[in-house]
Amino acid sequence: MVRLSVNVNKVATLRNSRGGDVPNIVSAVEVCLRAGAPGITVHPRLDARHITADDVRQIAALLAPYRGQVEYNIEGDPRPDLLELVHALRPDQLTLVPVLPDEITSQAGWPSATAGEALRGTIAAARSAGIRVSLFVAAEPAAVDWAAAMGADRVELFTEPYARAFERGAAEAQRAFESCALAAARAHALGLGVNAGHDLDLDNLVLFRTLPHLAEVSIGHALMSRALFEGLAAVVRDYLEVLAPTS
Repeated sequence: MVRLSVNVNKVATLRNSRGGDVPNIVSAVEVCLRAGAPGITVHPRLDARHITADDVRQIAALLAPYRGQVEYNIEGDPRPDLLELVHALRPDQLTLVPVLPDEITSQAGWPSATAGEALRGTIAAARSAGIRVSLFVAAEPAAVDWAAAMGADRVELFTEPYARAFERGAAEAQRAFESCALAAARAHALGLGVNAGHDLDLDNLVLFRTLPHLAEVSIGHALMSRALFEGLAAVVRDYLEVLAPTS
């Protein structure tokens, strides 16, 4: 079964819009766990506009007894304060993503021309600490090749192009899916695990869950948006049902 990692950033966005501690981020994670979520994702940005370093620590403390059952994925750009936090907490996975100034959300994967030495050292240090490292990349073989050269354990395929293609109809969705499948096959051939994320939802997952070698999907915005109307626990279970094996 493809693992679901629930991104809880939007809970913190709502909390921060008013101040205080409502809705409580740890309580939201507890709801996800009770619903059966096998993974939690956070992306603490430098401006702390949603998840904060304190949130990351509190969630780590909550998840500590679930080590080996529920994976904790911290994602972000390889800036010193984030790397220090990651090495202190040692989550199951560090997902490194490029960050552009003033972006609302991630816009693209790492360019395959990204200079490598500093990033390669960051990846090696995290792996030496027992942290699996995934690199957020475009669903293209060249980007996958670059990630392998950097020494990553996994790639996370950037799926917004697939999601937009899905909205345009079945034919375009299939073409975009096949591009993702080529990237996934290349990753597998190079010994990399395959994650995916960005704009995946209950509709487009029905096709995407069949991606060869897919290990994990990280989903936040669509899941939390639906949860406003149907409840967080119910929607987590909806996603787990879609990702469950069909045979």
